[in-house]
Amino acid sequence: MDFNINLPIYLQIADYVCDKIMLQLWLPDEKIPSIRELAIELEVTHNTVLRTFEHLQNKNIIYTKRGMGYFVEQNALSLLNSSKKEQFLKEELPSLFHKMNIIGFEIDELVTEFEKFKNKNKPDHEN
Repeated sequence: MDFNINLPIYLQIADYVCDKIMLQLWLPDEKIPSIRELAIELEVTHNTVLRTFEHLQNKNIIYTKRGMGYFVEQNALSLLNSSKKEQFLKEELPSLFHKMNIIGFEIDELVTEFEKFKNKNKPDHEN
């Protein structure tokens, strides 16, 4: 994993875990990789992954079963969808709209390009 120097590594790993959940690669009540497994996979210390898991537990995204490991919370997907949408609306969309306005890029052009993107990036079972 390539890390961005402007964001703490544990938060970048949290985004990685959240992406897996949002893509439904890790399902509700399903066991996720252990701290050790994820640390090896991402080439970080297990303390960093532990910090990530503690952060995600505090956000009710994952939970632990003593002696069994970490699992995806039942409502993690809906929590993530609403928080990621809110973050996008507040942090990314204003910048996009600003750039669109400067270059004269109209909303209907954006819709067309987004539809092309969605069609090109459908999961294999939908193509």
